Amino acid sequence: MITSPTPLIGFAGFSGSGKTTLLEKVIPLLKQRGIRLGLIKHSHHDIEPDVPGKDSYRLRHAGCGQTLLATKSRHMLYFEYSEDERKDPELNECLEQLDHSKLDLVLIEGFREQAFPKIEIHRPSYNKPLLYPNDPYIIAFATDADTQLCPLPQLDINDPESIAQFILTWLEKDDQ
Repeated sequence: MITSPTPLIGFAGFSGSGKTTLLEKVIPLLKQRGIRLGLIKHSHHDIEPDVPGKDSYRLRHAGCGQTLLATKSRHMLYFEYSEDERKDPELNECLEQLDHSKLDLVLIEGFREQAFPKIEIHRPSYNKPLLYPNDPYIIAFATDADTQLCPLPQLDINDPESIAQFILTWLEKDDQ
């Protein structure tokens, strides 16, 4: 089981199921209720969040293994890995990089094979297998269809308000 000083809840599902779209709607609802949020998103793609030609990009690509770009609005920490250092990210390592003193909840997109509480995002029309039968850490099932066979709490993927409320209720229970 993944351990963290801050409660974690994940959104797990196959690519294209709507995890990011749903999170994009749920995050402001949780923030409106005063929840200080962190987010970790796993990606299988190489990313380039910096702009070629900018000083930060040039300095990062000059050869530093770690670069922290700091402004009054935000900090961005980059880790660069050589070919022989590259591996799938470890969720525990990602969690260690967060400032938990400023968070009430960490939302996680991806890392679906890891052991932590998750909401499964499933669209039957995509014909992907269900995750919950093989994952005891899935605590709810969000879908766009009625799935009467699922024993977990069922959430409407098109009702972000109810999903935010489920998370708030879960968070209150987790605090006890």
